[in-house]
This record gives sequence, structure tokens and C-alpha cells, in this order.
Amino acid sequence: MVKLSSRLCWKERIAISFVFALLAVGTTSAQSEEDYYRILTLPIPMDPKLEVSGLAVLPDGRIAAAIRKGEVWIVHNVYDDPPTDVIYKQFAGGLHEPLGLAYKDGDLYLVQRTELTRLRDTDKDGRADEYLTVAKGWGVTGNYHEYAYGPKFDRAGSMWITLNSGLGKKPHPDDDAWRGWSLKVSPDGSWKPVSGGMRSPSGLGINAQDDAFYTDQQGNWVPTNTLSHMREGVFHGYVDALKHCRLPGATFSYEGEIPQELSYPEAAERIPPMKLPAIWFPYRKVGMSATDVVLDSTEGKFGPFAGQLFVGDFTLSLISRVYLEKVNGEYQGACFLFREGFESAVVRMAFGDDGSMLVGMTNRGWNSLGTRSYGLQRLVWNGRMPFEIKTFEARPDGFELSFTKKVNVDTAVALSSYQLSSYTYRYHQTYGSPEIDTKLLRVESVTVAPGGRRLRLRVDGLREGYVHELYAEGVRSADGEALLHPRGYYTLNQIPD
Repeated sequence: MVKLSSRLCWKERIAISFVFALLAVGTTSAQSEEDYYRILTLPIPMDPKLEVSGLAVLPDGRIAAAIRKGEVWIVHNVYDDPPTDVIYKQFAGGLHEPLGLAYKDGDLYLVQRTELTRLRDTDKDGRADEYLTVAKGWGVTGNYHEYAYGPKFDRAGSMWITLNSGLGKKPHPDDDAWRGWSLKVSPDGSWKPVSGGMRSPSGLGINAQDDAFYTDQQGNWVPTNTLSHMREGVFHGYVDALKHCRLPGATFSYEGEIPQELSYPEAAERIPPMKLPAIWFPYRKVGMSATDVVLDSTEGKFGPFAGQLFVGDFTLSLISRVYLEKVNGEYQGACFLFREGFESAVVRMAFGDDGSMLVGMTNRGWNSLGTRSYGLQRLVWNGRMPFEIKTFEARPDGFELSFTKKVNVDTAVALSSYQLSSYTYRYHQTYGSPEIDTKLLRVESVTVAPGGRRLRLRVDGLREGYVHELYAEGVRSADGEALLHPRGYYTLNQIPD
């Protein structure tokens, strides 16, 4: 029997106690994402080249897929395991680079570069015979980067669209009107600008509370990838979009100086309409080029994360997970890695009828990890519960975590189980930003709630406007498993009262 000497410092006591805790509980063999979520690859014939740019699930279980060359295909038998009898039938063609797809009331909707289009099959022969313009009128100059994304429907039937900035070219504001802005289109086709300051807003999603979000990608004025709440009167930070504040219908204005080389939180304080993102995705740690946003509405068919958001990534061909909460009326929360290893750039996702996730891919124009240039895969939960941080919430004196399984209390209360740091980013015209003003934080105490699935971390030195990166490497489940993803990244815009 070993006795802890009273001469040991508190750090040595904690370290020795933690070693004994691990020896007592034991550890299982290393886990992998594949143990819980399998990736199934759907076979694709030579034609079409399925560069997926939009996905929509039809009421009968078939999948509609838009592709970048301007076509829409209907995919049959996607849920077979293994997927051996997948059939592709063309539904529409001749479109101008659609970068989204949605289904509503019997018809498909997509955004081309110049308009929002409704596709109808009136004679029910499996091919669209009506291409109806729902909305148009934003600027298009021919710039390569003038992508248009969407739509995504909210509960009222309105359609959300985001417009990519031109990235380099500086035309007259009337010529590229509303580039770098979000638009909201009513069911009758009338539309209005909502928020501005987007660089490359390639992903849109609606959360369980019916609020609209978009992802942006790192570049000038955008230090790393983001997830932001779209609502009227908000400037998201990308300066080139400010020129459209002069157009009729703009929901905010700003004609002051643009601060340079300040931290992002300091810049937001100086520009009144500017709001911080709900989520920062630390660069390379949680992807490099964020794409689609999809809500887990499967009610448990996809695992323990119902109501949370999943976000794709182009360059690293992965999917991350986002937990959001509202603090003082503003969204903020945490992101985690979720599933890596897709065959190409993850551009679009949609949940199928069986609760699996359809993943559409194309890496045209940029490099991505993986063995293919495009494709369609399906991510399937096998019913086995991973040990994960389920929720990550801010508290006045720290954070509260919940887990998908009961924790081993000895490892959970050991302070050496955690490493915590905070950092922010620089707001400037330079491409991207390193993490700046990094500070190591001390977890002062840990309390495990009855039931063993929740714990409170009391932390000294929380900082508003900073990412708080938690590494909970030492925490084990009651049956000895390590966390599948022990790192979480909380964007702490506001400390709760």
C-alpha cells in the first residue's frame, strides 16, 4: 500500500491520485470513429460526374442531387447495405452552377447564379418540364467567385440565400448588388436583404428554434472559419460587403473607419453593427473550409446528438458537430470533430428517411483530402454509444459538460484530466489569422452531478470574445473508455450572469 506524503505539493497529489484512478478503472482498447459511424460509398456510373452541390430528400425516400455542371439527378435505392442497386435518373439540366437544393410541396428549388428557380414535373414523367423564376435581381458581373447558395426553408416557408463576395474585383455597387449578403425570399417571391459582411458563405442551415445560420471560410477579414446567426441589421465582418449599405433596403449602415490589427473582439466593439460569430472553428483543428449546415432532426436515429448541428468541411473532407446555446440573447457554443475520412470534399449533407446522413462531395477548383474528386456517401450510426462530450455550456465561473455515458468519478474530478486555454484572432485585411493572446487557464475544481453524466468545471480567468479550448484527455467513462473526441472548443462571446 502506498501512502501519499503530506509533503507533496497539490499538483503531485493530483497526478498520483489520477494514476491510481486509471489503474482502478482500467481502460479499453483504442476506439475509432468507424466503430460507431460507418461510411458507405454509393456506386456511381461514368455518367453523371456526380459533383454534388445540393441534396434534398424526397417524400418517397429517393434523393435529389444537384451537380455543379448544371443538372439535377434523382437517386434510387440509396439505403441498401451494401449499396449495390443504386439507380440514377436525370431530372433537369441546363442550369448555371446550382449550389443548393431543397424540396417543398412537390417541387424542387435551387439557386442559380442569377436567380432562385423552381423545378416542376407537371406531367409526372420523371423530368422537369417547368423552370420557373421565383426570385432574381441581385448583381452578377461574371466574376468567378460570385457563387450563390441555397435555398434553405424556414417554418414559415421563406427561403434563405447567401451570396458569395467577388473576392478581388471591385465593380460598382449596383453591378454586384448584395454580394456578401444574406437574402430572405418570401413564398410569393419577394425578397429582402437581411445581414451583410460575408466572404464565402457556402453553407446555410436552420436550427431547431427556426433561426438561420451560415458558415464562412477563412480569408481576408475572416481569420478562421465561422458559424454565424443571420438576422436583420448585423454586419458579419467582411469589409467589401459594406458598400451595399448604400443601396435601398440595407438593414444597417456603417461609414466609419475600419480598424486594423486589433483583436476581433476589440474590432467588434468599435463597429456598432458588427456581431461576433456564434462559433469559431479553430483552423486545421476543426477543418479548414466550412461548408454545409444540417440539423439532426432524426430524434435519436443518428445517435445521441438530436437537435445539434453538423457542419461539413471542404479541404479536410470531414464533418464537425456544433452545440449551441443562447446567453444574454446571443448564440454561442462549442464545436467538436465528429467524423473524418470521406472520399472527397464534404459540400452538402442531408438526413435520409432511415436516420442516416447522406454526404455529397466535390472538390472541383480546390484540393481536398480523399481518393476521389466527387461522389455520394452515407454515414450510418450502428447503434453503439460513443463516449463523447454531449453538451458544453458556459457558466458564470466556468463550464458545465454533459456526457453520452456515465463518467468514472475518480478520473472526472482529477484536475490533471483537463487542460484549458483561451485565445482569439486578429481582425485585418491579411488572409487569415493565427491564434493570438493565448493564455493557459486553471481548472480550480470539478463537481460531478448525481447520475454521473454531468460535471461542473470551475475555471479562473474566463475571457469574453475568446475561444476556450478544452482538452479532457484524462476523463474516462464508468466502463473505462476514453473520450472518442476529447477536445472541445467553446466560443465564449458572453459570460452568463
